[in-house]
Amino acid sequence: MERSRHGRTQQTQKAGGGAVAGQRAKQRAYCIAALESGDDLSELRELLRTAGVAVVGQTVQHREAPHPNTYLGPGKLEEVKALAKAADANVIVCDDELTARQERNLEEAIGIPIVDRTATILDIFASHANSAEGKLQVELAQLQYNMARMRGLWTHLERLGGVSSGGFATRGPGESQIETDRRLARTRMAALKRRLEEVKGSRATMRAERDRAHLPQVALAGYTNAGKSTLLNRLTGAEVGVRDRLFHTLDPTTRTTKLGGRPYLFTDTVGFIRKLPHQLVQAFGATLEETVLADLILHVVDGSVEEEEMLVMLGAVEDVLEEIGAGERPRLLVLNKADAMSPERRTELAHTHPDAVLVSARTGEGIEALTERVAEEFERRLRDVELLLPYSEGARLAELHEIAGDLEREDTAEGVRVHVRLPVTVAERYGRWAVAPSA
Repeated sequence: MERSRHGRTQQTQKAGGGAVAGQRAKQRAYCIAALESGDDLSELRELLRTAGVAVVGQTVQHREAPHPNTYLGPGKLEEVKALAKAADANVIVCDDELTARQERNLEEAIGIPIVDRTATILDIFASHANSAEGKLQVELAQLQYNMARMRGLWTHLERLGGVSSGGFATRGPGESQIETDRRLARTRMAALKRRLEEVKGSRATMRAERDRAHLPQVALAGYTNAGKSTLLNRLTGAEVGVRDRLFHTLDPTTRTTKLGGRPYLFTDTVGFIRKLPHQLVQAFGATLEETVLADLILHVVDGSVEEEEMLVMLGAVEDVLEEIGAGERPRLLVLNKADAMSPERRTELAHTHPDAVLVSARTGEGIEALTERVAEEFERRLRDVELLLPYSEGARLAELHEIAGDLEREDTAEGVRVHVRLPVTVAERYGRWAVAPSA
């Protein structure tokens, strides 16, 4: 161990992250961060583990803001250079998104390739994208990220251009290559956006079919690795793939289940994270629409972590929900992983989050209470309707059974008299057969 100038201990480990015990990892990352306070880089380490990269050490410099040119201060750069070499690192990973200038200057100062947080997340998304839509979204985000960095890629060629005090005749082949690359990138981005609009149209068509059925729609949103996919499986009996890694789910998965006899649609969406790259929020707009349009959002969080860490996760998700326009959607807080909580933690959560539902998606604890709360949320939006349907409207009666689940019916000489509870918008569709005002 070595002590930094800021009093923080530098820890170096010879194996970790994606390394196999007894073997030298192919990619060995040394992590750096500029923070106002604290030294927790556990999330960056977990990102690197997910990407299959071993972490061999870290350095945190405490400063109000990153250095505009080199991210870390000049003195700290020399320290990192020595520590990274001693740890046998072959890549430096930064916990923030770097500007092109910061990235270039860091690499020149330390002499090791530099990767920032955004590039790390994009790499994970690229490896986890399975659907055609997911791959299009990741490629678009990567192009948006790289556009601002293209100039730095061709700096060595710019020196071949002519030089004059007035700036005349300075257009060398490097500048020409930049323009070519940017034009190709813009063309590809436009093509990707068109294809994503087509996908969005197809998704809108499928959503319209669901809307016609007027099934209550519930979206599972939350921090990545909070257990949303496991919860979806538990609620609906689905078999969505689950793994202990960040961003395992990228594509939305919708499943139907019945609560109290009424069918519901549950959709699992991509997980959020602190400092989620803006490019990804933009690129995954079509996917995140499932959250924006949901009738109810289940905000799933890992309740087994310390309260301070949980509040950071909650804040990160709320920020993204605001950014995508879902800030006003009704939501219910679900505290997952109860099986990993101590009795003291359960008591603490009961006091700090009294309206939340405590569950364990893994064991099934609290699931019945959660389904009851979901049903109650929708029950508040229902109204009592009495209808008289002619016998010729058998299809309408079947439709009501599908929408409402349980209903009261009485066969009369005029037709089938039905008492049912329906959402207001659905009740309006049956107004012509209403025989009594809503309760």
